[in-house]
Amino acid sequence: MTTPAETKRPMNPLLVLALAIVLPGSGQVFNGEPWRGLIFLFFMFLLGGFTLITAAPDVSIIGKLAGGLFVYAIAIFDAYKKAKIRYEVWRYAAGTR
Repeated sequence: MTTPAETKRPMNPLLVLALAIVLPGSGQVFNGEPWRGLIFLFFMFLLGGFTLITAAPDVSIIGKLAGGLFVYAIAIFDAYKKAKIRYEVWRYAAGTR
C-alpha cells in the first residue's frame, strides 16, 4: 500500500485552468475524467447549435452561441474546481501545507 506522500502529484490547478480555457474539455481530461470532458464537449456543441438555429437573425454571434458558451464557462470552472480540490487534498496528505 502506498502512503499519501508516495502518490503521484496532481497537476497544478492553474495549469489545468489554462488548458481548459484553450481547449474545451481538456481540463477534465487532465483531471483524469475524460468521459466528463466528452460530456461537456457534447453539450457545448448541442446547446451552441440549438441557440444558433433558434436565435433571431439580428442577434450577435455571442448571442447565437450563448448556450455553448455557457456550458464552456461551466466546464472551465468545473475543471479548475476539481483540480484545486485534488491538489489541496494531495498537499494535506503529503504534509506540504
